[in-house]
Amino acid sequence: MANPERPLIWIGSCRADISAMPKVVKASFGYRLRRIQNGLAVTDAKALSQFGSGVLELREAYDTNAYRVIYVVRLKNAVYVLHAFMKKSKSGIGLPKADANLIRVRLLRAQAEDAENNDA
Repeated sequence: MANPERPLIWIGSCRADISAMPKVVKASFGYRLRRIQNGLAVTDAKALSQFGSGVLELREAYDTNAYRVIYVVRLKNAVYVLHAFMKKSKSGIGLPKADANLIRVRLLRAQAEDAENNDA
């Protein structure tokens, strides 16, 4: 029996940020997020351990640019998309500090929203 689909909840401007990406990048992220919602494996997701377990990153390279989507699966009620952006190469392979701070803030928001949904 297939796993039931979990809702996908966009935190902050993530949905609009993905919509602004090139069509091929949107399609790739959309396909992988749908698999995640359905509990299926996404082999290229990278764990971001600095945010705790269950926070992962999808990567896509297109036209010399690097795109990222950060999401959390460890929460009970949904898959929460925390951040979507085109990575600038200023910080090398690491996550830029401003992006890391935004992810932390949005993760707290997702945790609070998930906890509220548990109480309902």
